[in-house]
Amino acid sequence: MPQLTANDLKVRGVAAIEEVLAGQTEATISVRGKDRFVVMDVAQYHYLRECELDTALAQSRADVAAGRTVTETVAEHIQRMERLLVENAGH
Repeated sequence: MPQLTANDLKVRGVAAIEEVLAGQTEATISVRGKDRFVVMDVAQYHYLRECELDTALAQSRADVAAGRTVTETVAEHIQRMERLLVENAGH
């Protein structure tokens, strides 16, 4: 993955990002020699978000299929959450 330095950004700004992303979808930004951030084209970001949502949907469907769900009213849900808070307060 291509790399930018914090100094590149300070000196050249967005032009440095545009240059490094011209042939890549992502690049790291290093600060004091350590990778700290990732920048990417917004299309790549949207693609990754869609992948996350697809994965979450698949996990939810698997939970439903395996019976790992709870059907309850809002009031029952609030009571259950309050019980869990009390139970976990001592831990």
